This record gives sequence, structure tokens and C-alpha cells, in this order.
Amino acid sequence: MSFTKQFSLMSLVFLMITFSFPTLSMEKSPYNLLAKVGHKLFNDIATLSAEQRKQPKIMRALIEKDLMPYIDYRYTAYKILGKYVKTATKEQRNAFVAVMRNYLAITYAQALTQYKDQQVKFERDKKVGNKRITVVRTEIIEQGAPTIKIDFKFRKNKSTGYWKAFDMVVEGISLLSSKQAEITRQIRRTSLDAVIETLQRKTEKV
Repeated sequence: MSFTKQFSLMSLVFLMITFSFPTLSMEKSPYNLLAKVGHKLFNDIATLSAEQRKQPKIMRALIEKDLMPYIDYRYTAYKILGKYVKTATKEQRNAFVAVMRNYLAITYAQALTQYKDQQVKFERDKKVGNKRITVVRTEIIEQGAPTIKIDFKFRKNKSTGYWKAFDMVVEGISLLSSKQAEITRQIRRTSLDAVIETLQRKTEKV
């Protein structure tokens, strides 16, 4: 499977699992969160027409309302920046977080247009103790295709005690790590400001 297809799959699965209403996002078990939100998502999408599912703008509106508030996109953005977090100014960090949030929203919206009736098998609930980072395993089952193993990474908010997703690993490939490698190369080749400007242009086109 090519990286482009894997990236699309990562984005689609992420949507399948995390697209939800606020009450579900406040679930204090990452395992229950995955199960409840995943099942709810299928019902939500079923209310849309086939034509609506093909329109990124409609999907983007849904994502902005129902998904993005519950993704730890700031943490994700900082992890993607890696060592450059320390050398970046406050303005640069804020600008990168904002543009990465928009980039993720657009990526998920585009992936959602590819939605089919995949089945998701969720890992059963178990205790996480005092962990602030945990991995929840799932499987994506589609008739006539190999089963795909997905590891979702969740981070617990120290103040609220609620969990938010920040990365997924599909068959050993991390969405966060892949994007970090890409952004790091671009920063080395140009500059952080140039990368922010490039991402901004891409998000403005959608």
C-alpha cells in the first residue's frame, strides 16, 4: 500500500472513530470513547445523502463542529515541530498550531468523502491506572480486503481528566511521525516561517 493511500486510510479511520458529540468526548475511558463514538458516527453519516458525502465543504463543516474540539491538535502540532518548538517564537508556535489545525481538518474532510461501510472492531475497556498516554487497539474489517490493525494514541488532560486522540499507527506507520519527518525536512530546507506560509496557502485553497 502506498503512503498516500495509507495516509488517506489513517485519516478516514480517525474520523470513523472520533467524530462525535461533546457528551461522548467527555468519556473518561479512552476504550469506551472509541466504541461509543465509532458506533455513533455510522448513524450520523447515514443521515447524509450520497452526494453530500462527496462534498468536502459539507464534511469540513461537520468536522469543525463535531470533531476538532476533541482532538489534541496543539499537542500534535508541538510533537510535529519536535526540536523546533524550543527555537520558535511564541508567535511562530501559535501560527503553526493554527495552520496545522486547519490542515488536519481539511485532511479529515477529504478522507470522509471516501467513506464506505467498513466494520470497526474495538478493544475492550480496561483500566489505565495513572497513565496519561495510552494506546487503544482496533481492527478495520472490510469484506474482500485484509484486516487492518490500528493503534490509536490518546493523551489524558491533566486538568479535566478527559482523553483526546493525538496520533494513530496503521500497520506500523504513525501519522504523527510521518508528518513530523516531512515538516522537519521542509524546515531544514527553508524555514519555519516558509513552512507555515506554505501550509497556509494549501488550507486557503479548500
